[in-house]
Amino acid sequence: MKKFWQKIFNWEQWHFRIIYAPLTLLWLYYWIRSGKFWFFSNVNPSLQFSGLEGETKKEMFDQLPKESYPTTIYIQPKENFENILLLMQEVNLQFPVAVKPDIGTKGLCFRKIDNEEELKKYHNTVPFVYLIQTLVELPMEMSIFYVRYPDTTKGKITGMTAKEYLQVKGNGKSTLLQLIKQHQKAKDRIEELTNKHADNLQKIIPENEVYYLSIAGNHNRGATFKNLQTEIDVQLTNVFDEISNYTKYFYYGRFDIKTTSLDDLRKGRNIQILEFNGTGAEPNHIYDCNMSYFTALKTIATHWKYMFEIGRINYKKGIPYASFKQGKKFLKDAFAAYAILEKVEKDC
Repeated sequence: MKKFWQKIFNWEQWHFRIIYAPLTLLWLYYWIRSGKFWFFSNVNPSLQFSGLEGETKKEMFDQLPKESYPTTIYIQPKENFENILLLMQEVNLQFPVAVKPDIGTKGLCFRKIDNEEELKKYHNTVPFVYLIQTLVELPMEMSIFYVRYPDTTKGKITGMTAKEYLQVKGNGKSTLLQLIKQHQKAKDRIEELTNKHADNLQKIIPENEVYYLSIAGNHNRGATFKNLQTEIDVQLTNVFDEISNYTKYFYYGRFDIKTTSLDDLRKGRNIQILEFNGTGAEPNHIYDCNMSYFTALKTIATHWKYMFEIGRINYKKGIPYASFKQGKKFLKDAFAAYAILEKVEKDC
């Protein structure tokens, strides 16, 4: 009963559809004003469906400076495993590496792979195109939400968060399973985590040792966000202006990055872009910062206004909105891909 009431009063734990339900009328308003149900579908013209759902990571990385993201190769599910190892050698990809689906969501099937045996197991399990990347081990993972209007070279950062992976700290007495059951977030993911860490559940974690339950910096994977809104300044914005103008068409969305420090980030050095999420990106600075539900709704509504305005400008420039039928197909295909991820998540 206590858990039930905690969930009722903690809006961050509500289902996505419940959180966004009050904004239905706002969607209707922009639908009427634009004349199109998918009023945001032309916001990022170089991404499929503007990055709402189902865009590939390849189409995103292909538009970025090569030095700004990890060394990456793309693997077909039926590729000969020996060929994969040769491809890794050609680009000097060495274990440990990161693997993730080319079309992904919520950190599903994202894994750290330590050796050939683990990679072979992953490859033999997944039925989709996936990426093998250099494992970026820079100390800070952050999200930067960025908005820029067409025909301008200057944009603005609307939100910035630092991420802490889902983790437990040992006390030298408790097993990993006991620590998971005691953790406020981890205990709600008990089935997923016990399956994922089955080999270590009875291991006693040494005192003060940090054990990572997930290395996905995603709210759906249990990561915690720290709001860094007060750190946003002109110098930082200039860095993302340059990145956004390189591709020309990243107008709206969230950069998920790793870096060494805020100081280096401001100087535009030691930055690796892990992903760019378009119109489907949440302004995740609304989470884990004691923000009221109504303030969160206002923040989301402000970002929808940006999408509407950018889409309208692009439409006047001759970039069409997706038809209702096109958008429906994009979503159907995306959700079909996500269903496969959900199905194989526990095995990969």
